[in-house]
Parts: sequence; structure tokens; C-alpha cells
Amino acid sequence: MAAKADENEYFVREIERNDGCALKVKQCYLGDVGCVVWDAAIVLAKYLETKQFYDPSSGVNVWSGRTVLELGAGTGVVGLMAATLGAQVIVTDLEDLQTLLKMNIQENQALVSSGSITAKVLKWGEDVSEFSPPPDYVLMADCIYYEQSIVPLVESLKLLCGPVTCIVCCYEQRSEGVNPEVERQFFELLQQNFCCEEIPSEKQDPEFSSPDIHILHIRRKA
Repeated sequence: MAAKADENEYFVREIERNDGCALKVKQCYLGDVGCVVWDAAIVLAKYLETKQFYDPSSGVNVWSGRTVLELGAGTGVVGLMAATLGAQVIVTDLEDLQTLLKMNIQENQALVSSGSITAKVLKWGEDVSEFSPPPDYVLMADCIYYEQSIVPLVESLKLLCGPVTCIVCCYEQRSEGVNPEVERQFFELLQQNFCCEEIPSEKQDPEFSSPDIHILHIRRKA
């Protein structure tokens, strides 16, 4: 019976890597924001594979052996991509998304050879001591949408990031409702301690990019 219920609850989205292998990511039919693969997550996942980071023909692999922490991982697709490229990844989200994250890690384990990936609970604004030392990279896809979470999210970034940590943040700019105001508040707060650099579209994946989806590299101010 369990398998049948399982099939009804989930549907799989495949994200093809440049080498032709595909990540198979389960999404929930029912549920809230963490249960589907958002466009920004795919844009960010494919950005991790661009030549500046990963170019097997010339021996470039920035991800190999790097420590990576994904915030608000949802289905885990971004962290999974980093792990398949050789990074040591921790994907984090709230307690109620751990089952989906762990299922997706299990489902794609065969593609993770030199890297590693584990899922942990991280509630923004709370204690992050178990995530030290600071990671090389923090990945965030579509985490800026909820007014109440802006202050705790920036607080967590301040606690998690060391002087050399690079935050790669990808978000879809949305013009309806409170979204523009939430974005404005987030960047205003962030820029007190961090500086942001927008990545031009020619440095993104040529197929998986969009004018309303932005990728930023964010680093602590010296």
C-alpha cells in the first residue's frame, strides 16, 4: 500500500546535467513552498555547471572538495548538483521538509561519487554552531519571499559566513504583492554587512537563464 500512496504524493522532475546524466527530483503534489522545484533553483543548479566552475575538458573543477551549505533547500536540487560535481554539501531546511530532502538524496546517491551530501534542520535566526567552520559556499535559491524571514535569514548569513565564504544567491524578481518590498528590505539589511555582485547572463547557463531571475555573488565586507 505504501508504494501506491507514495506514487500519488510525488511526481519526478528530471534536471539534465551537461554530461547527459539526470538528477531525478521528487516534488510533492500537496504542500507549500519547499515542495516543488522552482525555476530559480534550476537556473542556480545549471549555473554551478558553467565553465567558470566546472570544465572537465580543461581540468577545472571549483567544486571539488569544497564545503557547501544550501539554505532553504526545499527539494535539494541545487545541493544535489553541487554534490555530483564533487562538493561536500549540507542541505538545510525546516523539519517538515527533511523527509523529501532525504528521499531525493537517496534517489540520486549513485550520481554522487567524489562529493557527499547530507540533510540537516536549520531554522533561520537560530543557533548555527553545528555548521562551523564557515563553508566555502552558501547556496540560496528563491529564499527571499517572506517578510517575517528577512531578519532571521540575514542573521543566519552573518553567523554562517566567514571572510572568504561566497554566497551564491539566485532569486526570481516578482512584481506582485509584497514581493518588491520584501526584496528591498532584504538587500537593504544585507548591504550593511555584505557586498553584492550581479552575475551577467552571459556567465549563466545559455539555456537555463531568464531576465527576471538574478544570480548574485555576495561576500562579507572586509
